[in-house]
Amino acid sequence: MSDLHERVEQLLASYDPQTTTSAEFLAAQFDQGLAWVHFPEGKGGLGLARGRQLEVDALLDAAGAPRPDLGRNSIGLGMAAPTILAFGSEEMQQRYLRPLFAGTEVWCQLFSEPGAGSDLAAVATRAVRDGDDWVVDGQKVWTSGAHNADLAILLARTDTSVPKHAGMTYFILDMTEPGVDVRPLRQITGEAEFNEVFLSGVRVPDSNRVGDVGQGWKVATTTLNNERVAIGAGNVREAGQIGLVARRWREDVSVRTPGHHAELMQWWVDTEVTRLAGERLSQSLEAGQPGPETSAMKLAFAHQAQQVSGFALEVAPEDGLTYHDWTMVRPEGGSFLGHGPGYRYLRAKGNSIEGGTSEIMRNVIAERVLGLPADHRPDKGIAFKDVPR
Repeated sequence: MSDLHERVEQLLASYDPQTTTSAEFLAAQFDQGLAWVHFPEGKGGLGLARGRQLEVDALLDAAGAPRPDLGRNSIGLGMAAPTILAFGSEEMQQRYLRPLFAGTEVWCQLFSEPGAGSDLAAVATRAVRDGDDWVVDGQKVWTSGAHNADLAILLARTDTSVPKHAGMTYFILDMTEPGVDVRPLRQITGEAEFNEVFLSGVRVPDSNRVGDVGQGWKVATTTLNNERVAIGAGNVREAGQIGLVARRWREDVSVRTPGHHAELMQWWVDTEVTRLAGERLSQSLEAGQPGPETSAMKLAFAHQAQQVSGFALEVAPEDGLTYHDWTMVRPEGGSFLGHGPGYRYLRAKGNSIEGGTSEIMRNVIAERVLGLPADHRPDKGIAFKDVPR
């Protein structure tokens, strides 16, 4: 038996999954180095190969142990944690990683703005230094789960006298600070999973700065690449939309036609290829942080989720006719796969926007992966304050 398996057994023996609260169990898992085994010791890991986390997770799942809530805290687990590890101070890592994994602190992402969505480097939210603090003013939009969040990763402009990519800084923001106003954005599904966030004179200690002043774009790129891994990569066959359609096909003879059979097989193969590409990408992460190739994963995932959710309604059109009364709901998190086909079809429309639009993903692939000529950018090399807005 490996030392890793012994650690899992010790964890289960000391913290009975049936009687221990989720937060207590996950905190103990972190302390044992079993949260992210590829993280350094003392920071939730053991410095092992990333792939060995699968062994830990399989053993814990078999024991019925609590698991991190990816639905409620996906931004913290998939984006904030690896970014804090890569760029955060030692104090920051000690302060945030453990409660993040235990789920006692929920995170959101304050990146996009009304005038800076696809062009994230155009953020105009200002952070002005005032002694040991920064004073932040601006507006963010499309902020998933902000109504549930305790903390946020924030990208703000700290220098307008340099080109846009050079004048941003990355912070951790306490969402309970005075001046933070979260307002719901109702979506096509009827719920308000997204929010707009207004920041008025919000004070952020300089100790909450992640990376150097002006290094925000570099730090944010790490966050975004990890986000695209979290959105697009997976290792379970028939996960997501394709699994739901395949299950319906196997259980309901009435939906089967030769034409639908051919289309189902085509989407099954396409999603399986994407899944295997995701596994390969996960293996390549052993060499370091994810790179621009994550854009291809995210692009493929968005396209397939939308097409397969539409195919599900072609197979059983009546399933799309039943829906709730569109009463606005402020969701607590969780996977949208637990909803009906009509909801899934509508919700999948957002997949080509969130985490970077499909158009931007194609640009990233063309320029940074394939090495094709870059688009003309009239604001390149110009101070942000001189760029027409």
